[in-house]
Formats: sequence, structure tokens, C-alpha cells
Amino acid sequence: MNIGYARISTNDQKFDLQLDALKNAGCKVIFKETISGAKRERPELKKAIEKLREGDSLVVWKLDRLGRSLRDLIDIVTTLHEKNVSFISISDSLNTTTPQGRLIFNIFGSLAEFERELIRERTNAGLTAARARGRKGGRKPGLSKAFQQKAGSIKLAYDSKENSIAEICEMFSVSTATLYKCLRFVEEKNKKGKTHASGE
Repeated sequence: MNIGYARISTNDQKFDLQLDALKNAGCKVIFKETISGAKRERPELKKAIEKLREGDSLVVWKLDRLGRSLRDLIDIVTTLHEKNVSFISISDSLNTTTPQGRLIFNIFGSLAEFERELIRERTNAGLTAARARGRKGGRKPGLSKAFQQKAGSIKLAYDSKENSIAEICEMFSVSTATLYKCLRFVEEKNKKGKTHASGE
């Protein structure tokens, strides 16, 4: 059985185009969700995945209707694979029931792992640089060293512009408020460093 999943980000958008495509693709059951793609919890998607049984297919209109990011998309499709469920993206002509479709997702998986390694390398480099700066002495900071290190790593991930705010929060297990607190801390620290340098 083909089970469809349709998502729009705001109430101003319409489901019509997605629903027509899903129905033409043979979906007898369609789960509809109005929620931002950046949100981690998507109740209707969870219901759709729970309803799927071995041999079924989850069908979406486009890839961006399903995944918040490449890693998220790979994780979802991996979950489907573990349930012996196929995945079809109509507009992208992607179908994991075919050898070509499975090959594409294997490539996606490799790219996602490559992205994780790059982020890990940048984070480690940031931590090393932060520790090196910390050994130069000066007045003791009012915030913990752990917070300062995490703030520096978050700033590096934010400046790379390769991940959304939601993805960075998930990556470092922080709230949005804490993320912006970290960014402000690093910016203020950099400003103080420039001020001290110009006064020498």
C-alpha cells in the first residue's frame, strides 16, 4: 500500500498540489501536516511511519517535504528500510524499490557522513584554538570553561552557514536561547580582544 505524507509550512500555503500528486501516485491514505520543516517533532509524519507495514511505500511530493536536512532525510529512509518499507519522491523521480533509487540514497548517506566529519573537524579545531587562547593568561572569565568552549564551537558552526539554527541546537544539545547567548558571548569576547589590542 502507498501511504502519502504532505507538509506545508504555514496556513497561507495550500495542500492541493501535493494531494493531487499523491492521489495520482496511488496513495489511499494521506497524512497532512502544517508545520515548519525545521521542527524536530512532526506528529503526522510519526503517525504515517507507524502505519507503514512491510512491503508498503511512503510517498512524498518532494524530498524537502520529508527531511529537515540531508542527515534527517537519511535517518528517516534508514528507519523505513529497517521496516522493509520503500520510499518514493514523486517530483525527484526517486524510488528505493529500484536499484537506481537505492544507489542514490547510498550516495546521500556517504555525503551525510562526509558532512558530519567536516563539522567534527571544525569543532575540534575550534576547541583546540579556544584552549590555546585560554593558556595565554589574563583575567579569569566569569563563565565556565566548558561554556566558553561550547560557545566557540557553536559560533564556528553558525558562521559556516551550512546548518540551520535548529540543526545546530540539536547538534550541541542546546536551546535556541542558549545558542544566541553563546553567539553574543563570543562576539563580546572578540570585541574586548580587539579593544585590548588597539590599546597596546
